[in-house]
Amino acid sequence: MSQPKCPAILIAAPASGQGKTTVAAALARLHTRQGRKVRVFKCGPDFLDPYWHTLATGAPVHQMDLWMTGEADCRARLAAAALEADLIIVEGVMGLFDGEPSAADLAQRFGLPVLAVIDASAMAGTFGALAFGLQHYRPDLPWAGVLANRVASERHAEMLKGSVREPEQWLGALMRNPAMNLPERHLGLTVASELGDALERLDAAADALAATPLGQMSQPDLKCWDVAFKAADDVGTALPDVKPLAGCTVAVARDAAFCFIYAANLDCLQDLGAQLVFFSPLADNALPECDAVWLPGGYPELHAERLAANTPMRDSLAALVAQHKPVWAECGGMMVLFDVLVTVDGQSHTQWGLLPGTVTMQKRLAALGPQQLAIDGEVLRGHTFHYSTCVTPLAARWRTARPDCEPVPDAGEALYQAGSIRASYFHAWFASCPAATAALFAATFKEAVE
Repeated sequence: MSQPKCPAILIAAPASGQGKTTVAAALARLHTRQGRKVRVFKCGPDFLDPYWHTLATGAPVHQMDLWMTGEADCRARLAAAALEADLIIVEGVMGLFDGEPSAADLAQRFGLPVLAVIDASAMAGTFGALAFGLQHYRPDLPWAGVLANRVASERHAEMLKGSVREPEQWLGALMRNPAMNLPERHLGLTVASELGDALERLDAAADALAATPLGQMSQPDLKCWDVAFKAADDVGTALPDVKPLAGCTVAVARDAAFCFIYAANLDCLQDLGAQLVFFSPLADNALPECDAVWLPGGYPELHAERLAANTPMRDSLAALVAQHKPVWAECGGMMVLFDVLVTVDGQSHTQWGLLPGTVTMQKRLAALGPQQLAIDGEVLRGHTFHYSTCVTPLAARWRTARPDCEPVPDAGEALYQAGSIRASYFHAWFASCPAATAALFAATFKEAVE
């Protein structure tokens, strides 16, 4: 079996907020500008960072998670990328060893050298100790080196460099520079498409990186990160031989309020035979002609007033539900279906009223982590991540559970069903169970609600 080789690196950090997304996007942008084909992947469930990586490279970005997407899917995507790319970049999640599975697990499973990005703004000699600990905490972890971020001065950079035990592990320092900051909000980075100067920010970061040893590596230099990727014999859960969604048109909400969409989920729906059409709940007055609707997550709380005012779209969706056509609403897509949404400053906004109850934004994270959902003997993998809570008279039809655990009463995320609507805070990874995904959108769902 062929094992294509390609320079590859996993960019990690000791914790969240160190700047690894900026560095990953800057490195991708720098090599893309130099005419190289770069493929970027994001470790773990994340909707937002891939927007920046896509902007940096012009190529689609997929997620990798040894549990949610599966080892076979990760292996197949890396092998496919190695056949066409000059450089593969995988951005880690949280800290290098955080989570089960962690970014370190992914690096070891596929032999990806780790570049540690460390926010050095409040340290000097301890920088070297932290870098040494990350490298040697786990035996046989592939290692590329360390990059200091948010450095105050050239003198500070020299102190940091001097603290690194192995000089060849020093890959440079990025100075503090507001021009290359990627802005954040409560669920993570701001979506790149919302900023008029997003590309300028990436170019500023790429320019800064170009002055470091990391940024000065040529294509021959990158060969030190060559990894051989064995193609997977089995890419995971097989698609049905018969296309269960053939002839089904699925309308997918996609705009600034509903933007949490995995590219792989769209691919899965199409592989199941569905035709996809897109619409904007913010701007459109009616649904396109369709047999089913997917309302993905996003930021309805930032657009609650506009969504409340779009009563024609609400009425169009209500008419579809009256025809018993399936609606799958996840997280933000569910929030807009309730009667009322209360923002974090206490303002109440009437929403679409297709589900009874009230959603209230919180200042603290309400739920986070991998989850699985069992429906009629089929199990979908995914995750949860939200800052709101809901109060509804609806009883939970199903509940999610932590990986490889049985559902616990009043724990996990509730999945509500009202007519042909199924809604939950749970974000599903469709390819983890194509059969369950097809059941969410299939026209035969009508029989189950009558």
